[in-house]
Amino acid sequence: MKCVIAGAHLRVFGRAIHAMARISDEFWFDPIEKGLALRSVNSSRSAYACIFFSSMFFQHYCWTAVSQPCQKEKQLSLPCKLIIKSVLPVFRCANVLERNVEKCSIYTNITDHHLTFQLLCRHGVVKTYNLTFQECDPLQAVFAKHMCPNILKVHSRLLADIMIHFPTSQEEITLSVTPVKVCFKSYTEEDTDFSKTMLTEIQLNPDEFDYFQVGVDSEVTFCLKELRGLLAFSEVTSLPVSIHFDVSGRPIAFSVEDMVLEASFILATLSEVEKTTASQQPPSFSQPQESPRLCIAVSYFCNHCLFQFHSLFFGAVSCEEKDAMSHTFHSLATASDTEEDFGNLQSSQVF
Repeated sequence: MKCVIAGAHLRVFGRAIHAMARISDEFWFDPIEKGLALRSVNSSRSAYACIFFSSMFFQHYCWTAVSQPCQKEKQLSLPCKLIIKSVLPVFRCANVLERNVEKCSIYTNITDHHLTFQLLCRHGVVKTYNLTFQECDPLQAVFAKHMCPNILKVHSRLLADIMIHFPTSQEEITLSVTPVKVCFKSYTEEDTDFSKTMLTEIQLNPDEFDYFQVGVDSEVTFCLKELRGLLAFSEVTSLPVSIHFDVSGRPIAFSVEDMVLEASFILATLSEVEKTTASQQPPSFSQPQESPRLCIAVSYFCNHCLFQFHSLFFGAVSCEEKDAMSHTFHSLATASDTEEDFGNLQSSQVF
């Protein structure tokens, strides 16, 4: 694979890498015929992100490789998985890259499992980064966002201005909607000491949205960290953010798209029963290094499975597990052995 990004688009691509860093310590670099997809899922499988760049986004794009001069082109053994910390230094200052770098070439060497980022800077300076990657199965999300009864579309600048009012220490926020208003507010558990906690609540009218559809009154709580990553990316593209969601306990999807790129962040939400359980659970039963949100998100998806948890999200499914699947289930993310058309991922199913 080889692709060339012009200097004008480097800031957008760099912000995409930084958005991936909000999700997980690693991400999938997935070139297909129609373009390049960056995918990531967090360790608790409660957040999934995919940013797809069409082949038109690049100055040059080729997703095939030639192993020997006399051989025909063949499809790469990618997708591959990279450690996000090794890629972040390449795009450390996304705003500066656009001014100092004329173009960036990204290509693979399948013989030594290296992904090379080469920056052609001004005054003839060339910076080359050779990063080792790990071959893996494709990662896909299984979520039909077009089936959601509630759809909001708002300019990214307005949504970013709303999130500024929430402190960086705020882990989760709640979005509640009715046909007459939209409310973003801080999420707190029942045992919270309100005298020492700052609570934020912002209400918006339907006419402040570019598109407003509320099919059912609902209140969903989700993680704020991943949303901030999408907002940082959407601001540099100046694209509106679409929000698709249902009732509490069902995933919520934030997405931006235009002719050359599409980004989708799918986050797990808390259900009303799980909120009550988390607040009433004694501290001695909590798992170390895990927040209630992560534990709840995992339990939600496990309740819809008949086989081992790891098969829901990663790796090929074993024969025994395939036999156990007698019905269609919905999960946040899963891996498959074949790459499907990107446009169909939002409504794909696993059997």
